[in-house]
Amino acid sequence: MKVGYFADGKWGINSFQKLNEIENLSFEFICGRYSLPDKDLRILADKHNIPFLTSNDINSKHFEDKFSKFECDLFISMSFDQIMKENIFNLPKYGSINCHAGKLPSYRGRNVLNWVLINDEKDFGITVHFIDNGIDTGEIIKQRIFPIDDSDNYSTLLQKAHEECPKILFEAVKDIMENKVIKKAQESSSFPSMYCVKRGTGDELINWQETSREIFNFVRALTYPGPCASTNFYDLKMQIIQVEYLPFAHKYKGIPGSVLSIDGDQFTVKTKDSYLKVVKWECDIKPKVGSRFL
Repeated sequence: MKVGYFADGKWGINSFQKLNEIENLSFEFICGRYSLPDKDLRILADKHNIPFLTSNDINSKHFEDKFSKFECDLFISMSFDQIMKENIFNLPKYGSINCHAGKLPSYRGRNVLNWVLINDEKDFGITVHFIDNGIDTGEIIKQRIFPIDDSDNYSTLLQKAHEECPKILFEAVKDIMENKVIKKAQESSSFPSMYCVKRGTGDELINWQETSREIFNFVRALTYPGPCASTNFYDLKMQIIQVEYLPFAHKYKGIPGSVLSIDGDQFTVKTKDSYLKVVKWECDIKPKVGSRFL
């Protein structure tokens, strides 16, 4: 099987290495992101004598002709940042597939691992699906669900996804090669359909009017290697890297964002319903009892 590979980052490198174990599969080209093409992915392509391509518009007639000359049987997308149009995803004999770290049809779109934590989900999914004219709407080939508990954060989910995406993609490609695919329309799923928008600058600010549980989820969703949650503190921004959720914290009225107590480098902050403990933070000024975050 001749494959065209659209990829980026650790997701793309890990998946390439796993897929490269499949007998009778050859990578005809690797297409990296245009704005910031992955240097390590380019090195990997050079090592294996695979053409490395980039384009600001993979759906252009120029690149349609270029892709056609490779006569691929399958296109694979792994963390690629452009949406394939019909003239491209229908080029290969077996169509095109995408590996998505979301429990489709729930959590289509962007920054899914952040959103599942913000929404206090108890699990997240990884799905391999065919590419169609929608965004993450094509027929499902493989899907696996993984639990989330309070010890998880963005870093742990990202690590799990980096490990598991290549395995599921490997199985999906093998099934396609062996004509064993059982397609599942997303409309037949019991999961509700939803789309997640990309998070941007300003979305990292904590709203202290939310409950302790909501803020706990928000902070762990944005922690390293993400941008980290932050709060306005005087004329500075304090990064809140880790908080401890206190499920039995006393509930009382007060001003959300107020610092209630200091214990060394840790401190408690009033929330809408109770309070939580800030365990790790970064700022040039240390808060005092009575300080207020905005």
